[in-house]
Parts: sequence; structure tokens; C-alpha cells
Amino acid sequence: MTATHRTSHRVIRAVGAAVTAVVVIATLAACGSSQGPSTVDTKAKVHLTMWTGQEEVAETILEKLAKEFEKKHPNVTIDVSPGASSTDDLLQKMSASFAGGTYPDISYAFGSWASQLEGSGRTLDITKQVAAPSVKWDEFSSAARATARPTGKKTIGFPAVVDNISLMYNKTIFDKAGVAYPTDKWSWDDFRTAAKQLTDPSTNTFGYAYSVSGSEETTWQFWPHLWQNGGSILSKDGKKATFDSQAGVDALTSLRDMAVTDKSVYIDQTDTKFAQLFSSDRVGMITSGPWQLSDFKTAGVKYGVTILPGTNGDHETVSGPDIWALFDHKDANRAYWSYQFAEWLTSAAQDERWNVEIGNLPIRSSEIDSAAFTKQVATYPGLDIMADNAVNAKQARPTVAGYNALSEAIGSAISKVLQNDGDPAEQLKAAAVKATKALNDQ
Repeated sequence: MTATHRTSHRVIRAVGAAVTAVVVIATLAACGSSQGPSTVDTKAKVHLTMWTGQEEVAETILEKLAKEFEKKHPNVTIDVSPGASSTDDLLQKMSASFAGGTYPDISYAFGSWASQLEGSGRTLDITKQVAAPSVKWDEFSSAARATARPTGKKTIGFPAVVDNISLMYNKTIFDKAGVAYPTDKWSWDDFRTAAKQLTDPSTNTFGYAYSVSGSEETTWQFWPHLWQNGGSILSKDGKKATFDSQAGVDALTSLRDMAVTDKSVYIDQTDTKFAQLFSSDRVGMITSGPWQLSDFKTAGVKYGVTILPGTNGDHETVSGPDIWALFDHKDANRAYWSYQFAEWLTSAAQDERWNVEIGNLPIRSSEIDSAAFTKQVATYPGLDIMADNAVNAKQARPTVAGYNALSEAIGSAISKVLQNDGDPAEQLKAAAVKATKALNDQ
């Protein structure tokens, strides 16, 4: 699969896309749109608009599913389209559509936009509906549920695509070095030891690789290290960056020691070369997600997958869930059918025909044993381990409006430290000051 079908790559690019649109969304929150009936008539004709944010393959599948729903409910028409030229452009498109009252009923949205969308005053609150036992809300991961409920006050949609970071290892490099493969019991000390053993300067082979582009790829790779050490990204009120705690310093110091002292880490100035070097047997381990597996299969890489190494038995990972956001047009019929379609689309039966079909992880735990997912696991070994790893995605990345600036601040700090340009504590402290200012400027 390409990054088009992979949520993490899209989320990474989306962090910067929110910069200008957030202000527009906030100022348009009071603008109105035409109102419809206040009570539901389930037999009334209803026309819904859905923006998928997808390219051709996924878009075609979603259009077919919408047509199937229409046949089941002849009074409902769903106008399905990508909504914008790319997923990254959807937020800007939505902010403009709020002004004219032309926003959709349902739209794909990056998880990083969730708080902004809730703050627009345009979203539905489906908290009561998803509490029904028949919805099986608990089948979604805790990170996915938290992203759909960004401030903890309203549930603004359903999880759309989920993923997580796991440990991938190149068996060819491990075998050549005579090093035992990683296990789900590994600590980060085990990881560091293996990375040193795999590194061979004479062949330019590295045990591990880390992106120092300063992008969200740099940042979100760091969050599991922070969380496993007991740290947090933000204060409880979301107004202060707290990643410069001792937990953060310890986490960044351990990475610095691998990169600077051991010289076992390939320092990637991009977000993509580390995977290419893994495919060409030059990097022994990477921490990444399911979007890599298709490329590895194409390249013929002999690889394995396991969960992240842990700290004191804690193997917490990071997830980048996206959502189907539902929007309020003050029309009871549109609200009713938007919810009904979103619930149907995200049920296990339909998700197997969309997410699983295109190689994404299933969004529900009940799908892991399905025939559809078993078939994909046979094609892309390791997908099942990544799916099981969802239980280790215990926390959601912040969806606050200032997250993009926070990500840039800490991403820059991590990049400097891993390139031996600065002290971990000093760099994190300076980054936290910048991030906190950005959080309070929103």
C-alpha cells in the first residue's frame, strides 16, 4: 500500500495543514446555516454529503458501500466525493464551507483536527448513541475513542482509520550478525544492545534509524519513550507542555546515547530514507507502522514484527487515529441518517470491506479473527501483531489547536540532541517554553 491508504503518513503531513484553518474555524463558529425539521421522520427523503479524503482505490470502495446503504434505505441519498484535492486540504475546505453553510454531513478528518472541529460548534454530539450496547464502542481502541471525543465532553464522530507503531526487524541483518530476533519481552536496554551488535561501520550498516527532519515523524516516535517513562505531553488542562519532565529527559538521553555514544543509529534527515535502507538491508530495526509492509513485500525483505521494547514491562505505543466527523445542520433527519450511516460503515462487517480490504488495520478488535483479516495477514505478515498491539495504544496524541507548534518545537529539540547539538534537558526545556506559549496563543 502507498501512504495514500495509510493514516500515519497522512496525519504527519496534516499537522502543518491546520495552521491557517484553525483561526478561520474559530471565527466562523457563530455563522449559521438553514435549519430543517427538529423531530425525526425516518421515512422522509434525505440528501447527505460525505467527504472521504481518499484517493481512487479507497474512494471507489466507499462509493460502493454508500450505494449499498442507499438500497437498504431508499429515502436516503449520499453524495460521496473526496471533498478536496488531497486529505491535507480538507480542513481548509471545511473552514471555507462553514462560512457559506455548505459543509458536509460526514467528513474524514485527521485526528489532529478533532478539537478544532469540536470548537467550531458545527459537529454533532453522538455520545448518547454510541453508549448503546449494540454499537460495541469498546471494540475501538482507547486511543481511537479518545480522538473521537477530543475534549472529553462530546463524541463528534466514529473512528475511521487506526494504526500504531511497532518494532520491525530485518532478519537478514540479524542472521548475518548472529543476533537473536527481538521478542515481546524486550526492554530498551535489550534494544540498545542489539543495535550496537548489528552496527557495522565497514558496510555502513546501522542497528536502528531515526528521522531528524523535525517533522511529526520525529515527534511521534518519541512519545512512547516519554509515556513509558511515566511522562506526559501536556498538563491536565492542556495549557502547558510537560514533556520536559525528568521522564522526557531520561527518554531523550537514552536515544542520544544510542545515536551519539554508540553510533548505532542512522540519522535520517528525511522521513522516508530509513525505510528504504531497511529494505536494502542497511538498517536492522525501525519503529513504524502497517503502511510499510506493502513496500517490504515488494522489495522482498525478510522481516519480522513485534511490539515496541518496554520500560519496566510497559510496552506502550502511539497511535494516529483518524475519524469520520459528523456535522450538525440543525436538521433532525440529516443528523439521524448521518449517524446511522457512520455506525453502519464502521461496523465490523463493513470495515472488513474497506480498511481491511486496502491493507489498513481493522478498526475493531472483533475483526482480528475474521477471514478477511486473516487473508491480509497471509499477504502482509505482521499485520496481526500490529492489530494486537492496539491494546498498547493507551493514550491519544493531543488534538489541541496548538499541537502543530508543540510538535515543531520538540521535533527540533530531538533533532538537535540526536545530532549531538545540545543537552537533552536544556533542549526540552526550551522547546516546552515555545510549546506552552503556542498553546496559550490559540
